Amino acid sequence: MTKIIIDTDPGIDDAMAIFYAAAAEDIDLLGLTAIFGNVTVDTATRNALRLVEAAGLDIPVARGADKPLEMPHIKPSAHVHGDEGFGDIPAMTPKGKAVDETAAEFLVRMAREHKGELVLCPIGPLTNIALAIQADPEFASNVDRIVLMGGSYKEGGNITPFAEANIYHDPHAAEVVFASSATVEMVGLDVTHQILCTKEDFAAMAEAAPKLGGMLQDMSHFYLKFYETVGKFDGCSLHDPAAVIACTHPHLFTPEPVAITVVTEGEEIGETRAADDARSETSVLMGVESEAVKSLFMQRISGLS
Repeated sequence: MTKIIIDTDPGIDDAMAIFYAAAAEDIDLLGLTAIFGNVTVDTATRNALRLVEAAGLDIPVARGADKPLEMPHIKPSAHVHGDEGFGDIPAMTPKGKAVDETAAEFLVRMAREHKGELVLCPIGPLTNIALAIQADPEFASNVDRIVLMGGSYKEGGNITPFAEANIYHDPHAAEVVFASSATVEMVGLDVTHQILCTKEDFAAMAEAAPKLGGMLQDMSHFYLKFYETVGKFDGCSLHDPAAVIACTHPHLFTPEPVAITVVTEGEEIGETRAADDARSETSVLMGVESEAVKSLFMQRISGLS
């Protein structure tokens, strides 16, 4: 089993990714760390706790950073994920509470305890990961891999013409991660735009798994409407679930080794492009067996009780 921690800003596709991880027999989900992005960090922490409880998981949730490393905070994407992060589903208070450690402290400790085994899967802005790298010089080598949902190499941006949203929300943190010595895999828009989940797919998941599949379907109505407002009528991209699937099914993706840097100022801020220094190469996923990834996602979610 692959030991994974998901760093998350839930978020509708975050919920999809976390429920997938809960259902996957080949994933040992060690915890969640919350970050701002789709929602504030307080809402993200609450939502992460809600998802853990809904899925019947007994795992820790750690609250992360509430603002970017250097940039001013960007307003959350309420028009994409709703005011509370889960579309039209209202806020609910979870029974559990976050652990006392910050997300960065939790990540540093878990990377030490599971040295060489831990796969870190950030599916929001990379602030918590950057703080962990800055806090512990050994963190980058202690983790096995960082498989992140973010960035775009050839596809262009989705929040600006240049930038993908997770990178744009904290480009300085993303630069820390890409410039580190960690083994990094970038699951960006180049592949996630190739995998679509339709209204009919959500209905099928709800029928097969009425509780959690039904919860995803309830969230999806708002999400799919947003996609229609930007001219995409054939479904939503499977952004965050693709990153979790890439952690355990790398054979379904085609990588390209590229040293990646992040633009941290000016009009092109947040763009992920080829670096011209001697940093480590990132494994940029450029191709994907779309139907296989989607089928695996649907199969696992449909198996949830």
